[in-house]
Amino acid sequence: MIEANPVKYFVARYFFLALCLMQWLIATVIYFSYPATLKNQYTALVFFTLGALLLVVYLIIKEKIRRVAISKKKIVVIEGGKKQKIDWNDVRSLNLVPFLNMYRLKIKGKKKGIYFFPSKNIDPAYGLIGKDTSKMGEILKRLNTD
Repeated sequence: MIEANPVKYFVARYFFLALCLMQWLIATVIYFSYPATLKNQYTALVFFTLGALLLVVYLIIKEKIRRVAISKKKIVVIEGGKKQKIDWNDVRSLNLVPFLNMYRLKIKGKKKGIYFFPSKNIDPAYGLIGKDTSKMGEILKRLNTD
């Protein structure tokens, strides 16, 4: 089984949470360290609001991005300590998302898609749209055409 890149998974999943916490830290420092003028309070409010928006983005993204391991017969979706095995017959569609270096997997019977990263970097063709040349990409391309 070929597993998706775990570093990309964790960076993509927690990037917006880290930005959110950083915005809130900046808002807290501005609010408590500087004099209580209207300009400083407004600036702290802007950073706090930006942090809240980034938290919403994090909550949306964390539900969609998954760690995945792929073989010729099945897909294993890794969620924490649980491993959900999916047969290739249950896959409705599998697409490479342009410009984002990730795959989108739709499963029969589920409304939402699963997004996951390939095992290695995707080489851009002519600088725009990527083409997966890793072993995972070969397996996915072969199974997608069958």
